[in-house]
Amino acid sequence: MVRDIRVIGTGQLLDLSGKLRRAGHENIRQSFHRRIRRAAEPLRSDLQDAIATLDIRSQGRAAGKRGGPSPTTRPFRASIAKAIRISVRTTGNPGARVWLDRSLLPDDITPGVVNRLNEGRLRHPVFGNKRRWAQQNATPLWWDKTVRAHQERITREVERVTDDVRRRLE
Repeated sequence: MVRDIRVIGTGQLLDLSGKLRRAGHENIRQSFHRRIRRAAEPLRSDLQDAIATLDIRSQGRAAGKRGGPSPTTRPFRASIAKAIRISVRTTGNPGARVWLDRSLLPDDITPGVVNRLNEGRLRHPVFGNKRRWAQQNATPLWWDKTVRAHQERITREVERVTDDVRRRLE
């Protein structure tokens, strides 16, 4: 599974971040940071849309089985979508990263749940009862496919931004 996407051209970006630091041009550094973030934002947005519209199907109830309302009030897909974040670094290990922020997930949704959902299946206890389990299926590789669809565009954009900033510094 592609857990996150990191756009890093280690040689070019490290070189450029060193030049930015030595030059002390704060507005160029901010512009560089903002433009890389802007390149990654469509990916985050598409990942949020992908999880929000992900078709998750259950096996259905067997004859004679009881059901009931969900014990939680928060929407599962929306909770995951809110936890998708972007981070951009222009120093140290520079690059753009789109990732799932564990601290923004509710306690009962672990990153492992999201990984299994990306695999196309989700097995969980029924209403928290660890003696009864349910299996739900989803469209597999929703995260991976969305990341791959954006990877080439983001790479091109970061290269373009890097070249623009390098020309401004020279």
